[in-house]
Amino acid sequence: MAFFYPPTGFHFLVRFEGLALKYPGIPDVGFQEVSGISAEIGVEEYAEGGENRFKHRMPNPISYPNLSMKRGMMSGSPAAKWFKNAVENFSFEPQDITVILLNEDHLPLQAWNFFNAWPVKWDIEGLNAMDSGLMIESMEFAYQYFRRIEPSDLSPI
Repeated sequence: MAFFYPPTGFHFLVRFEGLALKYPGIPDVGFQEVSGISAEIGVEEYAEGGENRFKHRMPNPISYPNLSMKRGMMSGSPAAKWFKNAVENFSFEPQDITVILLNEDHLPLQAWNFFNAWPVKWDIEGLNAMDSGLMIESMEFAYQYFRRIEPSDLSPI
């Protein structure tokens, strides 16, 4: 009998699909943390006249939170250039982002593709002369929707 062990969440990479073609530089793959991989189906309640025992509940459109990422600060990366263009020129060029969970052999276990993402927030953790930690930058992206991708459907890493 084979035992199933859930995968660990610390071995992953991020791909900004097509971003390196527009903004050359060191590929943005290494992140410390990714969060916001979530979807929620809204619920609308409808009260029917004369029916006092319950309200009818109907599904509403799906909502998605922003995709958030953290890493050690990188100067001149394609993602940093993409943010700079958005902030300074108010120019938004949506790109797909893929988050890939890897196994111990560095092979994809699962992936999520975020369609038409664009930058909405960039943040640097405060400077502190009393702390010898790394400079951490946080990025947030809005997107239209995401799709869960099976390993067999992934293009090579």
